[in-house]
Amino acid sequence: MYLAIGHFALSLALCLALAGIGAALAALRGSPGWARSARYSVFLVFLTLTVSIGILEYAFLTHDYALDYVAAHSSNDLPLFYLATALWGGHEGSLLLWVWILSLYAALAAWWHWSTHPRTMPYLLLISQAVMAGFLSLVSFLSNPYQMASERLPDGAGMNPLLQDPGMVFHPPFLYMGYVGFTIPFAFAMAALLSGRADAEWIKATRRWTLFSWLMLTFGIAMGGYWAYYELGWGGYWAWDPVENASFMPWLTGTAFLHSVMVQETRRMFKVWNVFLIIMTFALSLLGTFLVRSGVLSSVHSFAADPSRGMYILLFMTVVLVLSFGALILRASKLSAEARLDSLLSRESAFLYNNLFFLVATATVFAGTLYPLALEAFSGGKVTVGAPYYNTVFTPVMLAMTALMGIGPLIPWRTVSPQRLRRELLLPVVGALLGVLASVLAGIHAVYPLLGLGLAYFVALAIVVDLLSAARALRQRDGCGVLASVPLAIWGNKRRFGGQMVHAGVVLVILGLIGSNAFKEEKELMLKPGDSFQLGPYQVRFEGVKERRGENYDAVTGRFVVQDGEPLVLNPERRQYRNSRMPTTEAAIHDNWLRDVYLALGNEAEGAWAVKAYHNPLVKWLWAGIIVMGLGTILAMLQGRRKGGKA
Repeated sequence: MYLAIGHFALSLALCLALAGIGAALAALRGSPGWARSARYSVFLVFLTLTVSIGILEYAFLTHDYALDYVAAHSSNDLPLFYLATALWGGHEGSLLLWVWILSLYAALAAWWHWSTHPRTMPYLLLISQAVMAGFLSLVSFLSNPYQMASERLPDGAGMNPLLQDPGMVFHPPFLYMGYVGFTIPFAFAMAALLSGRADAEWIKATRRWTLFSWLMLTFGIAMGGYWAYYELGWGGYWAWDPVENASFMPWLTGTAFLHSVMVQETRRMFKVWNVFLIIMTFALSLLGTFLVRSGVLSSVHSFAADPSRGMYILLFMTVVLVLSFGALILRASKLSAEARLDSLLSRESAFLYNNLFFLVATATVFAGTLYPLALEAFSGGKVTVGAPYYNTVFTPVMLAMTALMGIGPLIPWRTVSPQRLRRELLLPVVGALLGVLASVLAGIHAVYPLLGLGLAYFVALAIVVDLLSAARALRQRDGCGVLASVPLAIWGNKRRFGGQMVHAGVVLVILGLIGSNAFKEEKELMLKPGDSFQLGPYQVRFEGVKERRGENYDAVTGRFVVQDGEPLVLNPERRQYRNSRMPTTEAAIHDNWLRDVYLALGNEAEGAWAVKAYHNPLVKWLWAGIIVMGLGTILAMLQGRRKGGKA
């Protein structure tokens, strides 16, 4: 009986969303009462979807295998933590979570912005509920998690072993919070465009929405990389997998949008750029959903292999693109800039170059991801676009963006004199050159690593120069002490220095990428108990294996002793889950701030075990950089709207 209530709540949510669309359309004709009805429908959609997703979760927790989805993605021996999160372990449940998050965001937007944006609110309600209706139709008719099982499985089929890991428990919800979060800035942009109020107000209204969505997407991507690092046993964290790329593309355009909106707020420029970028970010979020759920990609990250679902999402994305860009073209006259570029050496010019480089980077990833699919679709041929392509094409673009990251904040709006430019950049440039020289003397001679290190030093010093300059100005103005001036400068302009903290995090990420890619050492060995090998500066001895029985799996655990002053014992595992024939790898990693010692245990053959061993420098800097980026984003979100009249 309770399952029927969950199914009915899902169907009712679709009806309410459609009713909300009708009410919003009526409100556009000048009926305030209909606007209130559209607002109430958003709240009711969230309420009914909460009931539906709550009942589905209860079915998982009680092992109710009357539902085909529950039976296919859980089992009696599944640990409670994974049982509770199995709801998004498959296609149908993850889409229900996707649209539930959207309903939550839409309800919050309708609640918070009702009184501040009365003229654009009907448009906002119309667009957000149209997107909800589109996805609710997909869930209701093509991906319904309430499909009854034709035959009950007594114990359940079990969860995909690769998903039985904390990294993959949190990775999808964070990605969805990022993907879905960009719906609200997109809806505000379209509302401003259609209502003819395309000034900077919609930018200010959505600043925290955009920052939060970007933060969630950043953490989601990082969690996926961390999971791939320790779970898949290949010693890396980013393989340019097409599904990884699908999440990276909206991150790139979203990052460009975050930078570009500052120009509209300050100089009343880049209005077309900003609408274009948020449309692209939202469309690429839909593309990511399509790639993961259509079955057109073969990936450890993909969920489904049903062409009808993929075709629906593709058509939905096409409609969104046609209507959005059609509105942009028709309303382009409302987006004329109120100022012009005064100089090619100015902060707004730096943002323009920044936009161009981010779009080139996105196009690079887009081409590498979609070209193999297009080739196979039209000619039947198969080609793989791998890391060599991306590293060759993407790396120069990344280096250019890194240089702009250091230059942009140091130069003023409108124009900068050559004398001031030299004065601002002298210390970072000299420091970077000295750093490169020190790197060469330390034995680093490869071109790209040296360029990357030089630019990382340059950006780090540019951040320090910017902070000290602000602290010095504060001391001169308020007479505060030297030690107090730095935190006061940061807190006094949280948005600026939150952004600089994000840049500092990017510097750490770059150093981690350089260290772990350019200077890693890897070995593939067949070892018998008692064998030893050299890994970097360490001697590693294999002492054998033992069997271990887990809660729902059987494991073979290796014992390795690493000589590092005091001996370190590492225990990589090879697991076999009882409800699956798929073996999984649990890498053993000993990390510090300089390097990771990484061991993965493979199969046994004639008394010898396959072992993959990696010495990965500076990987921890990458994860630390992500955390610093997150802290910087949170600091920027704390900035109120009154500072300098900016959001």
